[in-house]
Amino acid sequence: MIDAGRIQKAVTELLSAIGEDPTRPELAATPVKVAEAYQGFFAGIHQDPLAVLAETFEAEHNDVVILKDIEFISICEHHLLPFTGVAHIAYLPDNRVVGLGRLPKLVEVLACRPQLQENLTAQIADSLEAGLGSKGVVVVIEARHQCVASRGARQPEVQTVTMATRGCYSEPAARAEVMGLISK
Repeated sequence: MIDAGRIQKAVTELLSAIGEDPTRPELAATPVKVAEAYQGFFAGIHQDPLAVLAETFEAEHNDVVILKDIEFISICEHHLLPFTGVAHIAYLPDNRVVGLGRLPKLVEVLACRPQLQENLTAQIADSLEAGLGSKGVVVVIEARHQCVASRGARQPEVQTVTMATRGCYSEPAARAEVMGLISK
């Protein structure tokens, strides 16, 4: 579990370390506010992503299922700055499907932990493959990173795109049709 008291102490120390007065009225509540924010930002750390996919349904539908534009917020594990974007998920069922609301929940559980976009993309794909026994999976994530926008390169409009494929969609020909549907 998240230790709010330790976070508050750490934020107080951080404010002192940058030369600020943590008792200044404008900063007095900052440690508590940061601890509260971190509880939401990192709520996925102790959640099992496969539990989100545990309830499946038998289905006659065995064609691709696609959810596009699943919004998420995550925190870069290198700089502890946010990155935000959308995930596009496609999976080819093998007689088992999951409720559509479970896919955004899967993204949320995995995004709510310190992350790299590349790893988040792979973790979503791996979870779908393992949790649903899908014949194929494609996950595409488009995101903007505050570590790129506000420090270093200072490129606020740059988008990072990552993709992970599993199963039959690892083959370029099979993946092309799904990518065409995602990009519409």
